[in-house]
Amino acid sequence: MCKSNPEVIASQAQDAHNRTVALIEGLTAEQLIGPLLPTVNPLRWEVGHAAYFYEYWVLRQHLKQAPIRSGSDTLYDSITIAHDDRWHLPLPTMDETCRYMQRVLEKIKQCLSEGDDPYRDYLAQYAVFHQDMHNEAYTYTRQTLSYPTPVMGKKDCRQEDYPVTDKEGRSVDARIPGGQFMLGASDQDGFVFDNEKWSHPVTVQPFSISKTAVNNEEFLAFVEADGYNKQEYWDEKGWRWRQKVNRAHPVYWRRGKTQWQQRQFDQWLDLPLNKALIHVCWYEAQAYCRWAGRRLPTEVEWEVAASAEPSADGLSLSSVKRHFPWGSTPPRGDQANLDGFAMGTIDVSALGAGDSAFGCRQMIGNVWEWTEDTFGPYPGFVADMYQDYSQPLFGNTKVLRGGAWTTRARMIRNTWRTYYGPDRNDVFAGFRTCAL
Repeated sequence: MCKSNPEVIASQAQDAHNRTVALIEGLTAEQLIGPLLPTVNPLRWEVGHAAYFYEYWVLRQHLKQAPIRSGSDTLYDSITIAHDDRWHLPLPTMDETCRYMQRVLEKIKQCLSEGDDPYRDYLAQYAVFHQDMHNEAYTYTRQTLSYPTPVMGKKDCRQEDYPVTDKEGRSVDARIPGGQFMLGASDQDGFVFDNEKWSHPVTVQPFSISKTAVNNEEFLAFVEADGYNKQEYWDEKGWRWRQKVNRAHPVYWRRGKTQWQQRQFDQWLDLPLNKALIHVCWYEAQAYCRWAGRRLPTEVEWEVAASAEPSADGLSLSSVKRHFPWGSTPPRGDQANLDGFAMGTIDVSALGAGDSAFGCRQMIGNVWEWTEDTFGPYPGFVADMYQDYSQPLFGNTKVLRGGAWTTRARMIRNTWRTYYGPDRNDVFAGFRTCAL
């Protein structure tokens, strides 16, 4: 188990708490419940659940403290409470929920100041990252439900233009040599989740991958070629999804009077052509690839492009593996679009300081990137204490990599794997492509 600094974790817990407060600020009681949809939770329930996670694992399970709120197990346990039932629970008011959240935070910060306890620190770090993930979910919930833009941005992300396009304006490929590669996290990587464990050797064939994610202009060409209505670009399940949703463009696009527009929270804005495509599902990504004569990268290829370095002669992969595309130092604002500061995606050619060894840009931040692969365990998988984090999703979700503009810099890294169903276009997902 990695050694964590309890003072740092306490500061992170406070920061995650502050982000939660910002994300629910200004919402009405009705908005804090919202409609029953399969892709979101009632925010009032979800905020309480995130606080309960700290209390249950750190304070109650490990430190054997009494519950802060009686009956919390029947309100906030996501394992035992079915998704649709969360709208029908006798939930505390939002003010009461916030007081509960504050009380949990105070007790977490207090216990982190009391002596050396590595397992306590591990559980608290896990709970911070769990809250970070829910904060990202609150953000896409606000997008899904057309709620006002949250006030959490700082606009301090450098967005200078670093062109990496050819004369025709299309993305260019990085050529990646083949070789041996250690896929996954090692025990030297600090805190990692169970689905990243442990690194194991794989053989990679040479491949070519786009240096940038697909932008809106590139995907617009697919839309205007009537790609949504041509069955030959969709596999069987994807075509069934396309017929069900009955849509001929991404979910938050519309054709305006003079040009295409994109909805960002509660505002319709002109479609920014060179910003990264976002809010498309795996089926849409696959259909685009077939139309373009490309393919999605496997998650092995994605991690190689983000983490590996070429050998001295450039003909194979070296044994060096980077923690981030640019190296081992934590993300800076000129390297990755993270933490919600830019309040959306940025130009796909920006932030060249964050390039990988092969010149691949924005592999961390901006948009989560769909890969070809179905989510599954690495060899020797053993679940962490929160056994439902990964295992229930094996075999029926697709892997995404890299984080999005709202992902917290403190938890993202090259080996991080997240996962969603192939029909999920509400999350902050785009993709990049590989040559056939």
